[in-house]
Amino acid sequence: MANHKSALKRIRQTKTRTLHNRYYAKTMRNAVRKLRAITDKDEAVKLYPVVQKMLDKLAKTNIIHANKAANIKSGLALHISKLG
Repeated sequence: MANHKSALKRIRQTKTRTLHNRYYAKTMRNAVRKLRAITDKDEAVKLYPVVQKMLDKLAKTNIIHANKAANIKSGLALHISKLG
C-alpha cells in the first residue's frame, strides 16, 4: 500500500480515469460491432460518420491509439463499400 498522500491520491485518480476510459472504449467497440452487423448500405452510410467521430475523439484523448482508430475506420469503410 502507498505511504505518501500524493500516491494515495494518484491511486484514486487512476481508478476514476480507468473506469471513464473503459466506458468509452466499450461504447466504441459496441458501435463498431453494430455497424459491422448492418447489411443495409444506406443505414451503414448514415451511421458511419457517428462512429468515425467517436473513434477520432478517443484517439485524440489517447483512450485508443491513433493508428488503431485509422485501422478501424479503414476497415469499416471497406465493409460499407462492399455492401450492395
